[in-house]
Amino acid sequence: MNTIDNFSCLRRSPLSEGLTDDQLRALTGITCCRRLQDHEVLIEEGKIDNSLHVITEGALAVTRNLGKGDYTTIHVLRTGDMAGEMGFVTGRPHSATLRSLGCTQVCSFERAAFEDLVTAEPWMIYRVMQNIVQVGHGILRRMNAEYVELTKYITQSHGVY
Repeated sequence: MNTIDNFSCLRRSPLSEGLTDDQLRALTGITCCRRLQDHEVLIEEGKIDNSLHVITEGALAVTRNLGKGDYTTIHVLRTGDMAGEMGFVTGRPHSATLRSLGCTQVCSFERAAFEDLVTAEPWMIYRVMQNIVQVGHGILRRMNAEYVELTKYITQSHGVY
């Protein structure tokens, strides 16, 4: 994918909210956009990956290992969501595996390359970090709402399917 495509994909994402075209070009310069095949693993549970991934098209299943090769899906991330933001910020191992659902496009960049922009683009860095928190907050709110609905269902049906 070329730079123009990367720019367009990022411009449509919430990561670029409030960024000027020049700031977005600086971010695009460290970004790699790619397509994942169905069920392709983007992030592996327990591994360290210092990348931030923006889902520009498609969806990713957030899964947890159940052992013996089995896993369960605990959430689905959609177009516009970010993935790996906690590992990107903290550098700690990921708590879940992310698997593509169908053909999914992600735009990714490494923390080290992002940090290299701090001196030249401090306000862009600040705005991107704000956007990461806002998107992460939205994902958390959706997950909490799903948990409440599931709890309500189980409570009302007394666990009977």
